[in-house]
Amino acid sequence: MARKTVSRRCWVSVDATTSLNDIDAGSTPGFSGEEASAREQTEVLRTELVELQARLYAESRQRLLVVLQAMDTGGKDGVIRKVFSGVNPLGVKVARFERPTEGEMARDYLWRVHPHVPANGEITIFNRSHYEDVLVVRVNSLVPRARWKLRYEHIRSFERLLADEGTRIIKIFLHIDRDEQARRLQARLDDPSRQWKFDPHDLEQRKHWSAYMTAFRDAIAETDRKRAPWHVIPANHKWYRDWAVMNILVRTLRDMNPRFPPPAFDPAQFGVIA
Repeated sequence: MARKTVSRRCWVSVDATTSLNDIDAGSTPGFSGEEASAREQTEVLRTELVELQARLYAESRQRLLVVLQAMDTGGKDGVIRKVFSGVNPLGVKVARFERPTEGEMARDYLWRVHPHVPANGEITIFNRSHYEDVLVVRVNSLVPRARWKLRYEHIRSFERLLADEGTRIIKIFLHIDRDEQARRLQARLDDPSRQWKFDPHDLEQRKHWSAYMTAFRDAIAETDRKRAPWHVIPANHKWYRDWAVMNILVRTLRDMNPRFPPPAFDPAQFGVIA
C-alpha cells in the first residue's frame, strides 16, 4: 500500500515561554497545498488506519490512548466523528469527561479516569480528560493553587504508569483562536438543528480566554514527555485538523506495528469446507 504522509511534523512546539495566542490557529504546518488535496490524503490514510486498527484489535497485545483537549467548539467531537469513521467500533471506545458528579468529587480526581483507559487491542479516545483538573479547575479557582500545582506530577506519574504497562499515549490540543470560537458559537446559536449544542456556560468561560491559554500552555509544558507527547494542532481549518490528526494516528500505529496473530491450528488440515 502506498503511504502518504507529511515529511515534517504537523504540529507546533510549545514550551513554558510560548504564548498560545501568538500561534496562528489558521496555519497549516507540514502541509502546503489545497484543501481538496488534504481531504484526498486524509481518505487515503483512513484506509490504512482501518487496517492498522483491525490488526491492533486482532493482535490484542498493545493499547493506544488518544487524549483530546480544546477550548469549547475546538473540534473534539468533529475529530472523533470524522477521523475515526470506518474503524471497527468493537476496538475503539470514547470516554467523555463532563463536570464531575458528587460521587466523583468525593474521591481523588483520577478515580473516574483510570477505569476508562484502553485494554489490550483497544484504542480509547478521551474527550476531555484528567487535564480538566489543571485547566478548568485552575481557571475557576475550584481548588487552591498549591493543590492543583501538585497535579502536574500526579499526571506525569499516571501517564508513566500507563506507558510502563504497555499503553501508547498521544495527547492532542486542538488550537482555535478567539475569533473562530465566536464564529462557531454563533453558528450553533443560529442553527435550530445545532442549538442543543449551545451552552450559555461557554460564554462565561470565554471571558477567561487568556487565563485558559496560560493554563493550557503550562499543562502542555509540564507534561510533555517522550512516552506521552503533546501535539498542538492549529484547528481553525477543520480539513487541516482532520488531516493532521490522521497523520499522527497513522504514524503512531505504524510504529506500534500490530500484526494479525497466527492461528492456533494448521489451516491446511481442514482442506476445502463443503
